[in-house]
Order: sequence, then structure tokens, then C-alpha cells
Amino acid sequence: MPRFSANVSMLFGEYDFLDRFDAAAAAGFKGVEYIGPYDHAPDVVAGRLNKNALTQVLFNLPAGDWSKGERGIAVLPDRVPEFRQGIAKVITYAQALGCQQVNCLAGIAPAGADRKLLEDVFVENLAFAAETLEQAGIRLLIEPINTRDIPGFFLNYAEQAMALIDRVGSTNLFLQYDIYHMQIMQGDLARTIEANLGRIAHIQLADNPGRHEPGTGEINFPFLFEHIDRIGYSGWVGAEYKPKAGTEAGLGWFRDFSGQGSAGA
Repeated sequence: MPRFSANVSMLFGEYDFLDRFDAAAAAGFKGVEYIGPYDHAPDVVAGRLNKNALTQVLFNLPAGDWSKGERGIAVLPDRVPEFRQGIAKVITYAQALGCQQVNCLAGIAPAGADRKLLEDVFVENLAFAAETLEQAGIRLLIEPINTRDIPGFFLNYAEQAMALIDRVGSTNLFLQYDIYHMQIMQGDLARTIEANLGRIAHIQLADNPGRHEPGTGEINFPFLFEHIDRIGYSGWVGAEYKPKAGTEAGLGWFRDFSGQGSAGA
């Protein structure tokens, strides 16, 4: 079965952010991911990782003002300097945390904006980031997101992401495939994962509808887990969902499929 990481931006919300590392480790997770570590000093976050022998699997590039609804700035022409300045910050954190890959959120397309212009900006930013991060030994990922949860988000389909990756032409740019988002936007999950396996660096999960834990919706996760094992996916699978009734109470799927421990503590 896959290696599962806990997305502690969504799981273990019953605890303060840093205490979620302890809770994730106690539940049996060996890796963590989250939106971003930037509210805490790198050494503080690293200390909590080391204390719990956790792998830092992934985090996002600075994505603008999250509290004001921004979900990335990579397509915004007037934010290019901010985007590029953020890469140095990412490298500082990633190196301190031993993190080998980071995700770039495209952002929400401004109403009425020229999509060709936005794509050109996105491609230039990705080319810059992929090259700079490669020099630091860090992979760059991009993630399609559904338009129901984030209306207007620029990047919505696996095929769209693949075309962008081809256009950038970097060997250091990969796909982050979120099962929940892609079930909403296009389905055909197993086939799409297999077709793009060589360029998928990270997978995330949540069931649909509701974005809750596996087993609460329509997605056949036992089949998908066996499928990605069979086709040879070797990366992590991030548990990025909204617990339906508390994190620990909803970890039965993890106990069943991970073999990494029980959901106690």
C-alpha cells in the first residue's frame, strides 16, 4: 500500500499547528505536508519534525494573502516580483526541513483577464522557479484544482497541466495529482494516473462529495490504492481532507491501508 502523509493544514485541527506534528506521529503517519510553514521559523518547524522522526513531504510556495482568498499568485502579471522573491524563502525553508519538493498554486484568474497573458506569465514564473529550485535540489510541482471549491482557479485539468509542463520544458517540473479535485473535474482517475505516472511526483486524496476521509463517498479507494501500487507509483499520498467527525475518529481507512500503526493518542 502507498506511503501516506498527513496534511496538517486540514487534519488534526483540534490541536495548535505545531502540536499537529505530534498528533500525526502518534497516529502512525511517517510524513507530513501542509499549505506553508511561513508563520514559524524554519528551526522551530524542523525541531518538531525531528522530535517525531517525520519526513517533510511537501509544502506550497507562498500563495499570497490566504486570509483574503488568494490561492496563488503565479499567473498574476503584477505579482511577478513577489513570486520570484518567494523562491528564495522557499529554498531556505525546504533546506532546513529536508523537503525535496514544493507545490506552486497557479492562482485565481482575474475577471476579464486575457488567459493567454496569464498563461505566459505562469510559464515564465514556472521556468524561473524550476531552474532555481533545481539548483537547490528541490522539485517543483503544479496542481490542477476544481472550479467548484475555488471558482476561477486557473489550472483545472491534468491535461492542461501536462501541456504547461511541456511548454516550460524543464525536467524539474512535475504534476501534483489530487484525486478529489480530479474526480470532480474529469474522473477517469486510474487511467489518468497511469498515463501520466512518470510525471506525477505527488498524489493527494479526499473522497467526494464532501472532501472527507476515504470511505465516505463515491471513490473506490481500495481499488485505487492497489492500482497505484501495481503500476509502480513510489511517491507519497497526502491525506488532505476535512475530517467528518474529528481526525482520530476518522482514521479507520488509514489503519486498514497503511500498516503504519493505530490511530491512538
